[in-house]
Amino acid sequence: MNAWLIIGIALLIVLVLILFRNRSSSFKSLLSFWMAAFIFTMVLYNTSTDSDHEVASALQEVNRTSEFQLIEIKDKVLLDLPVVHQLPELPRGCEVTSLAMLLESAGTSVDKMELAEKVKKDSSPYVVKDGKVYFGNPHHGFVGDMYNFDNPGLGVYHGPIMELGETYLSGRMVNLTGESFEELKVPLSDGRPVWVIINAEYRELPDSYFEVWETASGPVKITKKEHSVLITGYDQNYVYFNDPLTGKKNKKAPINDFKKSWVQMGSQALTYTQE
Repeated sequence: MNAWLIIGIALLIVLVLILFRNRSSSFKSLLSFWMAAFIFTMVLYNTSTDSDHEVASALQEVNRTSEFQLIEIKDKVLLDLPVVHQLPELPRGCEVTSLAMLLESAGTSVDKMELAEKVKKDSSPYVVKDGKVYFGNPHHGFVGDMYNFDNPGLGVYHGPIMELGETYLSGRMVNLTGESFEELKVPLSDGRPVWVIINAEYRELPDSYFEVWETASGPVKITKKEHSVLITGYDQNYVYFNDPLTGKKNKKAPINDFKKSWVQMGSQALTYTQE
């Protein structure tokens, strides 16, 4: 338990003892004193906790920067990794199936159906009202039905997938979301694939492919073309990936189109560190 929390509890106990011994008109002043002391203690506690988080984030960034500097980026990479097909069991399960392939490459074999069951869900119902769609937020959990196209659904973004991956690779998952495409080449050059969110056409999509959903946490712009694959390589002209939808190994797409598709979907990417 944090030392500042212990101090706050101790102050509360002291106040109670004082009140039992002396039930005078000083109650208000004592109460005011305790409240001020407790608030001050909690501020220190929260500051300490935030500092711990900041230190951990800074250390992770230093480690990742060091990795970028130490690993030589190759001109071309093509990894030989098993492909897992999401169909027929998981029509909308590209994200967890790509995660299954990522975990397999890290030496942890996990069935896609187990991941489908365990991934965090956003259970918000699908409602259309006054011309607006009200549904879940893929940043918070899987939205809709993963198993049946007859029911509404979409998918899930990197946050819940990162969280799920951590349960199997504790402390080893690396979030590359928001980084440049060049940084994805670092783990690939080291023999590690990269999980990404793109779209099923592997190119930048026009605005007509997107719509806005109202969610409990605010509006979210989505496309029903959203897709996830596992990048296994690249060269000057192409990106190579294991595609869970087609079940094709080392499928390729023009690198510039693929990059634009990835950036358009928020530059979401995950990998892992070596043991």
